[in-house]
Amino acid sequence: MVVYNCIDCQKEIKFELVKKRVRCPHCGSKILYKPRVTSAVVDAV
Repeated sequence: MVVYNCIDCQKEIKFELVKKRVRCPHCGSKILYKPRVTSAVVDAV
């Protein structure tokens, strides 16, 4: 599931809503971003 965040109100927006209209349904902002996933580095012993 792809989730975007609004730059203004920081609420999560599902891809289905972004596919129809590129605006935040909560505040109307046009700037959305996809949060990065952080990965953990594990050292091999």
